Amino acid sequence: MQTNPVKSVTKIEANPLLMKQIHSSTKLRVAAYCRVSTDEEEQLNSYEAQIAYYTEAIAKNPSWVFSGVYADEGVTGTGTAKRKDFLRLMRDCEKGKIDMILTKSISRFARNTVDSLSWVRKLRSMNIGVYFEEQAIDSLKAENEMS
Repeated sequence: MQTNPVKSVTKIEANPLLMKQIHSSTKLRVAAYCRVSTDEEEQLNSYEAQIAYYTEAIAKNPSWVFSGVYADEGVTGTGTAKRKDFLRLMRDCEKGKIDMILTKSISRFARNTVDSLSWVRKLRSMNIGVYFEEQAIDSLKAENEMS
């Protein structure tokens, strides 16, 4: 007498990143992060220009919903303790208010490589991407893994 072996079925959950792309009618909630490290006039002009640029860029994209510009002025990027708006941005990400962050460059996001990787990985675990414009890096794309 022959018995049939029991076959098991493994359920594979849908990748939330792919689901966002499939449901393209769902707009991404996009925020920007800007930072300058000194209060010098040239840096302050850059700071104001970054805020204006990102406000307009996010508002103009029909696939995005403007979720704010978070900006730290005259604060070093080597640590996060004194970067109040950066920490507020991270809290809002944890609350599910943001799907993607735009920033000028890796150095504007964080000067400390370990901090930068740590935050990017934490955001990726929440399916939140960071797009670094100068480097054209999207942290959610596999080929751009920063680890």
